[in-house]
Amino acid sequence: MTPIELIISDVNLEGSDRIVKQVTFIGQLDESNVDEQARKVYELLETMPEKSALIFDFAELEYMNSRSIGYLTDWYSKMTEKAGKLVITQARDNIEDILKVVGLTQIIEFYLTIDEAKLALTSV
Repeated sequence: MTPIELIISDVNLEGSDRIVKQVTFIGQLDESNVDEQARKVYELLETMPEKSALIFDFAELEYMNSRSIGYLTDWYSKMTEKAGKLVITQARDNIEDILKVVGLTQIIEFYLTIDEAKLALTSV
């Protein structure tokens, strides 16, 4: 199994009562681990209230397979159904290139830093 770690942490947005969680991906999402990691994200999504937000930190995500891209699309849809937001920050060039090819950069907001993502979520 390829090593992957998900770290889920609370994010405090100054002046906002919106619930925000940061999900940090470390390693590679591939066929050996993607389904197990996806379950963790789905469990998190179930606990998120209406109008909440997720920041996916991809700074240390080295690889995504096609199945993980499908999950990402579904997670985005589930957050949208709850009138929430899902944004991506610090994606490496190879990850952003893959997501650009499949059109997700046209749908999901990307930010260079976590602070930029927080600022954008505060102003919504």
